Amino acid sequence: MQITLDKGYQFGLGVFETIAVEQNTPLLLSWHLERLRHSMEKLDIRQNVEESYVLSWLSQHPAEHHALKIMASDENLILTMRPNPYTPGQLQTGFRLAYSRVYRNETSPLVRHKTLNYGDCILEKQRAGELGVDELIFCNSRGEICEGTTTNIFFASGGQIYTPPVSSGLLPGIMRRFIMENYPVKEQVLMKEDALEMEECFVTNSLMGVMPVNSLDKKTYSRGPAVQACFETYHTYVAAP
Repeated sequence: MQITLDKGYQFGLGVFETIAVEQNTPLLLSWHLERLRHSMEKLDIRQNVEESYVLSWLSQHPAEHHALKIMASDENLILTMRPNPYTPGQLQTGFRLAYSRVYRNETSPLVRHKTLNYGDCILEKQRAGELGVDELIFCNSRGEICEGTTTNIFFASGGQIYTPPVSSGLLPGIMRRFIMENYPVKEQVLMKEDALEMEECFVTNSLMGVMPVNSLDKKTYSRGPAVQACFETYHTYVAAP
């Protein structure tokens, strides 16, 4: 693999997508490529990533439960494959969360895109392991809950599902979109105090799908009807021919 040292690989001005591949099928591929093209436009990256090209590449790299990563910068277009790290056992056990000590910068033009400027997420994901939790949750400079290091976060109470708005400073995830297109989710500014009043919580990303949350900091959550419904809807989609 040869990489040209352009703005993407010298300064992080590149973008990427991580796509779940199940039984040789890339899940929600059109949505991923739509987001990738939007981010490339915003960063003035003049690459052309067509669905046919991705499918052709995948036909030469068959996979059953893997993660496809597409990285694009001014002079590089790289596709790689690795095993999906999430297991059915983790989905049954659920996640424990804690708050990050790092703030999300809601004013940054990069925060709404999946860029190669990913250091905060990687370092805090490593720190989560050191703290004995599965994921850390970022708040912004105003104290609003934003997202996890690799996830979007949802809460539910009284049958209503809530998630922070993009304006709080977060990446609008593909699984976030999936949940919001299948359920009446209310985008609402959420503070730590609001999280204490919620009954259910779950996090999402493209590789794990829907992950139930058992606790966030000192608050514990039940695995109630909202979590179960979202979990089953996604797995019905994955199992569909």
